[in-house]
Amino acid sequence: MPNYPYRCLDCKKRFEIYMTYSEYGTLPVACPHCNSANVQRRISRIRIARSEDSRLEDMSDTDDFSGLEDDPRALGKMMRKMSSEMGEEMEPEFDEVIGRLEAGQSPEEIEAAIPDLGEKMGGPADDFDEY
Repeated sequence: MPNYPYRCLDCKKRFEIYMTYSEYGTLPVACPHCNSANVQRRISRIRIARSEDSRLEDMSDTDDFSGLEDDPRALGKMMRKMSSEMGEEMEPEFDEVIGRLEAGQSPEEIEAAIPDLGEKMGGPADDFDEY
């Protein structure tokens, strides 16, 4: 059964009522604290399930990826946003790289500071030479 959030306009307390879809709108609702019928339904938060493809498509529509190779901070911001959109927990090394990018460190400087980065992240270090 869904729950419906309300607030009492007399005692100002919030409460929830559990009822079936068919009961909603037909049964009278009263405040369980003061028994007043002077109540108002609150709008609760909603969550929308989206596919991975949908999230990536939205990012590509709204973000301008040009010039990222020249701006480490923008690259770090974009990488953090992509990580957040994907909803997957990343390795600690990934967070370190993003933090360094957001601080303005270039990919070359990061590679020099953490030479075995590619191996730590599950691949050969040479994978990062292209960037």
